[in-house]
This record gives sequence, C-alpha cells and structure tokens, in this order.
Amino acid sequence: MKKKIEILAPAKDLFHGMAAINSGADAVYIGAPLYGARSNATNSIADVAALVQYAHLYHAQVFVVINTILYDNELESCRKMIYELYDIGVDALIVQDMAIMEMELPPIVIHASTQANNRDADKIKFLKDAGIKRVVLARELNLHQIKEISSASDVELEFFVTGALCVAFSGNCYMSVANGERSANRGSCAQNCRLPYNLIDGNGDTLIKNSHLLSIKDFDVSDQIPNLIEAGVISFKIEGRLKDVVYVKNNVSYLRQKLDSFLIGSDKYTKASSGTCTFAFDSALNKSFNRGYTDYFVNGRDQSIGSWESPKSKGQYIGKLLKTIGNAYQIENGELLNNGDGLCFINEENEAEGIYVNKAENGMAYPNVFKEIKDGTYIYRNNDAAFIKLVEREDSAVRKIGTTLLLTENETGFELIVTDEDGYVSTVQLDSHKDETKTGLSMEDNIKTQLAKTGFTPYKADEISVMFTKNWFMPISKINEMRRTAFEQLTTIRLTNYKREEHQIVKTSHPYPETKLDFMYNVANKMARKFYERHGVTEIEKAFELQWEPGKSRVMTTKYCIKYELGKCPIHQKSTMGEKLKEPLVLKQGELEYKLKFNCKPCEMEIWEKDAEFEIEEY
Repeated sequence: MKKKIEILAPAKDLFHGMAAINSGADAVYIGAPLYGARSNATNSIADVAALVQYAHLYHAQVFVVINTILYDNELESCRKMIYELYDIGVDALIVQDMAIMEMELPPIVIHASTQANNRDADKIKFLKDAGIKRVVLARELNLHQIKEISSASDVELEFFVTGALCVAFSGNCYMSVANGERSANRGSCAQNCRLPYNLIDGNGDTLIKNSHLLSIKDFDVSDQIPNLIEAGVISFKIEGRLKDVVYVKNNVSYLRQKLDSFLIGSDKYTKASSGTCTFAFDSALNKSFNRGYTDYFVNGRDQSIGSWESPKSKGQYIGKLLKTIGNAYQIENGELLNNGDGLCFINEENEAEGIYVNKAENGMAYPNVFKEIKDGTYIYRNNDAAFIKLVEREDSAVRKIGTTLLLTENETGFELIVTDEDGYVSTVQLDSHKDETKTGLSMEDNIKTQLAKTGFTPYKADEISVMFTKNWFMPISKINEMRRTAFEQLTTIRLTNYKREEHQIVKTSHPYPETKLDFMYNVANKMARKFYERHGVTEIEKAFELQWEPGKSRVMTTKYCIKYELGKCPIHQKSTMGEKLKEPLVLKQGELEYKLKFNCKPCEMEIWEKDAEFEIEEY
C-alpha cells in the first residue's frame, strides 16, 4: 500500500479552514474554545464541527490544538472539552501537556506538539510507546537526525515546511512571561524576540545599535520535500494560525502543486485526501508575508538566518531604485507594480521603511507620502494589491472530487449511476414510461451537457456515458433532477462512510529516557507530574510560570547563535573570525537586559536575565 503524504494547513477560524481545504490541504489544524497556544485564534465547538463536516467530505482531517500547559483547576474543563471534540468527529488532538495522557479520554488520536521536546529519538520512541500516534518534530532538526528518529520508531512524523520560526527551541520560550507575566506557553507570547536591541560586549562597548538581533527569517524547506519524505516525514505543516486568508491560500496552493509534481507516478507515495484543485492565481511564497527565507538547520548550519533590519515582511524583491523624478520613483522592473501596492526598503540607518503606491504608471511609482530614498536601494513589494484582490475571490481556489456518470435504462425507466474517485457509488432511479424522440435522433449530446453541469457542488464529471438501446426521450428537468439527487446522495454516502481512526490511550509505565526534568518540560499540574513519575522520573522542576526567580533565570535556549551571525563562531568560523569577542555579550532594550551564554559543544545559545551568574566557556 502506498504511504499517504499530507499537507497540513493552519486555520484561524472556519472561513480560513474551508479556504485551506479548497486550496488542497489534506488536513487542517485549528484552535478550540480553550487551551490553544494562539489565544487570539479560538473557535466555538459549533464552528469546529462545521469544519469537520466540510473536511471529511474530501477525506481531509481536522486536528485541534490543545497545546498550552494546563493548571490544576483547568484539567477537568479540558477533559470535558476533549469529549465534545471527539463527539463532533475531530480526527486528532495536538497536545503539549502530558496531563492529557493521564486523563480518562475517549478513543481519540493524540499527536505530540513540537513543544513537547521532540528532538531526539529516545524521547520520541517513548511517546510512541505511550500511545502517541504522531510527533510534530522540532524545527531545529537536520535531515540526518530525522532519519535517525524515523529508524528508531514507526511513529508518524510531522515537520514544518513554511512559515515563521520561533527562535527558541520548539517554542519553549520564557522571555514573555519573565517580562510581563504573559506566558507564551499559555498562548500569550509578547514576541520579545522581535524587538530591537543593542549588543554590548564584556567591556561595556556597544557593538550594534538598535537592531532586531533575535529576529530570524521565516522557514521554507519546500524544495527539500523529497528528501524529507525519504527521511520519514509524512506530514508537512504550514505555520500561521493568525495569518490571513491570502497567506493560507497562497501557501497551501504552492505546496499542493509542488507535492503533486513529486507524487505523480510514484509507486511508494500518494496524496492523503480526495479531489483536484484549480487555481485562478500563480502562487509564490515571496508573495506571502515573509522576513526572507531560510532552511534553518535542515542541511546543517551553513548560512546567516537573522532578519535584523526588521521583524516585518519585506516581501517580493522588485528591483533597485534607479532614480527619483519629482515626487515619483523610477524603479527597476517598475512595470510589475500596481496601484495600491505596499513597498518596503531598508533606509540608510539600516531600518525598514514602507510606502504605499497611489499610482503606478509607465514604470514610475507615485507614493502616498514621498520619502527620500537613495539611488540603488533595493525595493521590495510586501503588499501586492492585485494579487491580494485575486486570491481573496471565493473562486480563486476550487476543489472538486472526480466522478464518472452512467445514464442507462432499466425495466421501469432510467437509472443514473455516479461513481467517485474513491469508489463510492450513488444510484438514482427514475420510474418513467419510455418514448423515443419525435425526430428519431439521439439526445446523447444534450443529456451529457446537462449531466456535466456540476456547478457549485464539490464534484466534477470526468467521464459521462449514455447507454440506451433506443433514442429515448428524457425531459431536461428530469435529467437535472437525477443529477442533483445523485450528487446529494453521494455527499451523504461519503460522509457516512468516512472512517475516523480511533485509538484508546492505555496507561503505560515504561521508563522515560531522563530521571530528572528541568522547568523546560513545563510540568504545571499534578497529572503531568503523575505521568512522569509513573515512568520513572524522580526529580521534576515546576514549570517556569510557577517558580520564576526574577532577574536570574534562563529564559531561552536556541540553536540560533549571534556569534555565528557576526562571523565569530569559534567552531564553524575559527579560521576567519579574527579577534574573539569579550564576553559576556549583553542584549539591551530600554529596561530589558539579557546576558548571552554560548554552549559550543551542543552548538546552542542561552539567554539569561541580567542578574544571572554563569561560567563563560572558552573555545
């Protein structure tokens, strides 16, 4: 049997979820009323149920994120909500808190969120043996590590493919809660990583001023899809539950076409849902919100990944500013611009600025507000007005399930048989006296024309056959009625026969790979503690939110490295780095101040609050 490969799309709400399905998503992940890591993207049970119904028609799946850490007083309400989600047909839950594994639950499939420290083979095998069906891998992994994980366990592997990157390891960031008691692990990240900082060395000298030193580029490993599939990944996840519908449709359609081109003719892999999509626009990732793209560490550490000028989207590169004429700009490739476009450029202070184009004419851009821009400056378009208008149209992405139709006769009249691409069959009988056409000519062409009118249904007619022994007459109204009834029946048949995978969690006691857990395991309630203790863990720190010591805490661990970005890495850039930096390096933004600790052996950087004390490792 061929292995199914999935595109997993984000959904802020029902509307975005349906748009993702229409654009070719095999699955959608969405927030419920509570406990999702995007507090601004919650949805009612009724809306999730409507999305489930819509997705299942195409044999696509719906996963609900319950990926915050839970407090003791929330455990029961969380359990009750899970039962509601099970009852409406949700396919799986994406969870971080192991308390959920301790609950008495319905037989619903559980996926481990990337926030569950999914970055080594031993822990991932543990989760699989505990009953986890799928693991969302840490984005910091490389191809070799993914292969090792796949070889160690047959758990399903999901990996991000496009979207924003959290600079902290798999989202385990505590800067937000330490600076304002807004916990990222509770769905309220304040995005301190996107702020501008000064970089100060151990001598007190300012090396860099007012730069977004923790802001990194967005993720794109779409060209690595074949390699990732061979490494063991079966689901490709798009980040962005807060993104707009243009982002969702553009990213999903781009990946749908890219994946389909790989799957054509494959004897090992196939798509994970039904239907074929048509698009009224040419998708391109550089037309979506982006800070520039990186493959992060999939192919190892070999490039700069910082987006220091701005945390905002630069967008699609248009060309250089050739010259300014009056109050207008002559831009290389300026004929690509349209009225209403938003442009971005980096000014002489190395800061991102933007302008809107009131009028684009003859290669000239007339801005709403004129700004002095140096000749030769790179100009980007981060708001493509014409593209947005096109993609926002409801019919810009249309998904249809293929069918074959056969109209034939029987003893009592006529019979229409509709068979879809998955083999489901809908049959409609028309009891009618049979009369030949008055002209003696066949109605076949006219009948086929009517049967092909699938209109706003989810179906298309790939093949239509009419098998009559004589040139029977049929009223057009009856042909249309039979077609409508057959497709309505087919929808009911598809939904009735949709098979949701179920799995009952059974409590296990196999040993966890660690016996001591620090705060990064986010244990915030008694049930999570019980889970780990039953699996042999003897020491468990409380979650950061429950035991934060102001001023002295480690608030982030990351594979991203400011030394490397500066060309001062003593491991990878030893021959070219020149003089060592005087440590500790300090990030300062107003009253905020952090010390940087570099752990070169595991190739990681830690961010500590300003009063922390630690030894500086020499390399």
